[in-house]
Amino acid sequence: MKHNFIRVYGRVQGVGFRYFTQRLAHKYDIVGYVKNVQDFVEVDAQGSANNLKLFTDAVINGASPASDVTDYTIETKEIDTTLKEFKAV
Repeated sequence: MKHNFIRVYGRVQGVGFRYFTQRLAHKYDIVGYVKNVQDFVEVDAQGSANNLKLFTDAVINGASPASDVTDYTIETKEIDTTLKEFKAV
């Protein structure tokens, strides 16, 4: 199990990025959330190490066809056993 906090920058708001990220989370069995924050999108994601890598790669390489990711940061967090689902907030 692994837990990452991802900040995604670029054209990622108003282009369906959160919706596509949520669909990817369900596909890869990831729990957490995605939300718009000022000039970036915040993704709090937890799952198996392999699935989290696949999910993160998919998010960064264009979760939404209309998005354009220009930069991102990833921080490792401690496992959060209270996370049970993935939400777009």
